[in-house]
Amino acid sequence: MSKNPEELKKIVKEYNEKLAKLGTELAKSQFSYKVEEKTDEKYWIQRIANFKKHNEKSLEYYNEVYSMIKEVKEDEAEIFLLGIAKFRQTGVELLNTMTKIIENPSIIKSKDTQQSQWSKDIRKKLTEQSDECLRFEKEINTSFREFYDKFVKVMN
Repeated sequence: MSKNPEELKKIVKEYNEKLAKLGTELAKSQFSYKVEEKTDEKYWIQRIANFKKHNEKSLEYYNEVYSMIKEVKEDEAEIFLLGIAKFRQTGVELLNTMTKIIENPSIIKSKDTQQSQWSKDIRKKLTEQSDECLRFEKEINTSFREFYDKFVKVMN
């Protein structure tokens, strides 16, 4: 920590206020990664819109967290940034997969015995990517909570 303790406390307090506001906005989105077998094109269009909104707000939140971590302990920030990158990449992949489902919403039905291998693969990929996004989000949150407990709480 190269900044004096009082200056750092002030900076962290400002980030805490920003994060509280962003966290409230993020909680309102209430996006669920659970995959539902809905074959309605409108459902998938809305789901993509909801995911984009959630993902953008999540990334905004995590970028603020990264900035705060960088102010407090720079070497920890780089590790956190890698987590954000993985989350972002997985989100892009999930969006691409959901877009394929819009083109042919019936591929999401698992009980359709006439489905092609392509449809089965898309459905499997959707589930895997949804699970992976959720896992990365949990990991990032856990990482931030551990950092906060270890380095920020002790400042007060």
